[in-house]
Amino acid sequence: MTSATKRSYLIGVGFLGGLLGGLLGVGGGIVMVPLLVFVAGSSQHEAHATSLAAIIPIAVVGAARFGSAGEIDITAAVVLAVGTLVGAPLGARAMAGMSEGTLKILFGALTVVIGALMLWS
Repeated sequence: MTSATKRSYLIGVGFLGGLLGGLLGVGGGIVMVPLLVFVAGSSQHEAHATSLAAIIPIAVVGAARFGSAGEIDITAAVVLAVGTLVGAPLGARAMAGMSEGTLKILFGALTVVIGALMLWS
């Protein structure tokens, strides 16, 4: 894959991640990770790390839009953020020690479980 082709794919992946992030509150993990692996040819580890970095502007833009409409529970957001400051480094450390195959299985299983919960709730 040429550099220009990969860049084009990445723009598309970013567009879908941003669109679905703003629309459904998902984007990084659910959309970008699989597309980075299957479309852009990233390794599973690289896709996870890249998605985490890319989600920052998606979150800022989405939060600004919803915040301006008064739709954010600030207390809940702060409490969630505190939890992520503890959980994210632990998860990143665990991911770094996993094989590519194990990471794909865990990611796929989580996606299936979340999808099932969403359908049956």
